[in-house]
Amino acid sequence: MEYREEADTLGTVRVPATALWGAQTERSRHNFTTGPLMPLPVIRALLQIKLAAATANRDLGEIQEEKAQLIIRAATDLLALPDDELRRDFPLHVYQTGSGTQTNMNVNEVIAHQTIKYDPTSGVLPNDDVNHGQSSNDTFPTAMAITARVAVRELEGAVQHLIDELAVKEAAYENIVKIGRTHLQDATPLTFGQEVSGWVSMLEHDWDFLKSLDDSLLELPIGGTAVGTGLNAAPGFATAVAAQLSKAYDQPFTAKSNKFFGLAAHSGINVVHGGLKTLASDLLKIANDVRFLASGPRAGYNELNIPANEPGSSIMPGKVNPTQAEALTMATTRVMGNDVTITVAASQGNFEMNVYKPVIIETFLESADLLTGTVLGFADKLIHGMTVNADRMAELVANSLMTVTALSPYIGYHASAEIAQAAEREGTTLREAAVKSGQVTAAQFDQWVNPLAMTNRDRSMD
Repeated sequence: MEYREEADTLGTVRVPATALWGAQTERSRHNFTTGPLMPLPVIRALLQIKLAAATANRDLGEIQEEKAQLIIRAATDLLALPDDELRRDFPLHVYQTGSGTQTNMNVNEVIAHQTIKYDPTSGVLPNDDVNHGQSSNDTFPTAMAITARVAVRELEGAVQHLIDELAVKEAAYENIVKIGRTHLQDATPLTFGQEVSGWVSMLEHDWDFLKSLDDSLLELPIGGTAVGTGLNAAPGFATAVAAQLSKAYDQPFTAKSNKFFGLAAHSGINVVHGGLKTLASDLLKIANDVRFLASGPRAGYNELNIPANEPGSSIMPGKVNPTQAEALTMATTRVMGNDVTITVAASQGNFEMNVYKPVIIETFLESADLLTGTVLGFADKLIHGMTVNADRMAELVANSLMTVTALSPYIGYHASAEIAQAAEREGTTLREAAVKSGQVTAAQFDQWVNPLAMTNRDRSMD
């Protein structure tokens, strides 16, 4: 491999000849070699920040027009690259300095070297020009807020899509009666539509929780520079940058924030990820309900039919597994673990800066991406094609002993319990045991024990 020499304040470093990065990136590339690479959404956000900063600094008379235009052009061209091409010049890992300084400098160096392609005598410097009026301490958390906001809005769209798919099933099966279960034991009947309505409401509440929280990600700490005082940033710089970022992302970002808070704490990301964890908890419950109700087909509940998306076994022919539910439940457990990581990392704001920034944003984005992808897969590849086994549901209702609850208002709890116990003990139907008890006639049983009526499906919520 051919190399060129690049210098920084520590000395000279050999850099691959074709690489756009410089000395500081090269040092980090060798000093931190473990773990995932910095997420590309963070890189793209930093490029947008540099573009906005160059524009603001030009308009404020802070840097020359020629240099500003070169920086803007370089950032724009880099942003236009597909992910696989963009990645080539952004090779740094998440587990680096806790401020994200090396990644900020990676972006600064790549932009500076990109300008040389347009003008070999550009004179654009990574620190003095591309990073003008900025610090890693304010640009990186600004990129964190931007990417987190975008990711959670995409997740909200995926959740809404799942709600819509479930609502179709709720309406389609509003009159299909099935047996309820509490404590994993038989309970009174409900319709499958009612059961699904509970899932829908859970997700609607989760969606509302996220919407009520995600505006906390709109506050940008840009302009705080090193410790929050704004040293070396021109008056009006932060407001101008926030306005351009708002336009670029179509989000109402604001720089009207406490910069000391923005550098030292990541409370917004922490609280929003708590909403992701709550969503994950509910998704785990829903996915488990679906896969258990679909268990079988001969030795399980067998109340639901799920799509056969791929062969389920390498040894058992014809087996169908609830793979979309399994993918979703695995993702939810990851999100729950990620919440612990973010909670601990967000608590580590030592004096003027939190130094766990890269792991906080990488973990948040992983959670949001995992949930978005698996929720969409669950909605489109399982829920959409899911149907009910109405005969099986009816069979289980007919064999259940808990429909005896409908007799309690007429013959009392104690007498009803004796009938249920007799049916279980003697292996008869509930109707047979009730008539045999002498407490109920066949006509009364048929009138009082009406599973569909027991669901109260037509009664509005009190």
